[in-house]
Amino acid sequence: MGSSDRLFNRQRTIHEILGGGLFADVILWRQKNQTVGILLVTLAAWVVFEKSGYTLLSLVSCVLLLLIVILFLWAKSAAILNRPAPPLPELHLSEEMVNEAASFIRTHVNTLLSVSQDVALGRDSRLFFKVAGYLCLIAFVGRMTDFLTLAYTSLVIILTIPALYERFEDHIDKYIILEYRKLQQLYVFVDEKCVSKVQKWVLEKRKLS
Repeated sequence: MGSSDRLFNRQRTIHEILGGGLFADVILWRQKNQTVGILLVTLAAWVVFEKSGYTLLSLVSCVLLLLIVILFLWAKSAAILNRPAPPLPELHLSEEMVNEAASFIRTHVNTLLSVSQDVALGRDSRLFFKVAGYLCLIAFVGRMTDFLTLAYTSLVIILTIPALYERFEDHIDKYIILEYRKLQQLYVFVDEKCVSKVQKWVLEKRKLS
């Protein structure tokens, strides 16, 4: 399938558009264990918050308090009984993961700032109406659900839609481009049959007046 047959005539793959590396691998299910782990953890967190009535701060505080007490008592009893200390792994973020996340965030934040500047300064009216439409849609969705449900649903969408699109992109691109061409033909037809006639009638009325 040539580049001209791709959606938006894109040259890059979905993996490249997402920045490549570990972040793109997780979203596109190339690191299945990590992707499934993220989904399960967020699902568990959503269930806990929805059913228990805990807030994020109170839940984190209680969990950390319980963990610290258990480890403290374990370490003290191990020292008294000459037993091994708690087997704590070395938890740390790799430099590669931090750099990839920082690069992804920086790129998208810069894009968002650039778009915000164009909208605020009135440089692109079409972009203004698009942004306004998206904000209205977000406000509508926000009234329909709470933040936690919206956040979990958004995460599920992020971790499923790109992967499904990458798997079936040939069929999806072909179908969308075909429908887009049909809409273009319909637009041309409506313009020739209706809009152009109305404009011609308005011009004739102005000349007569």
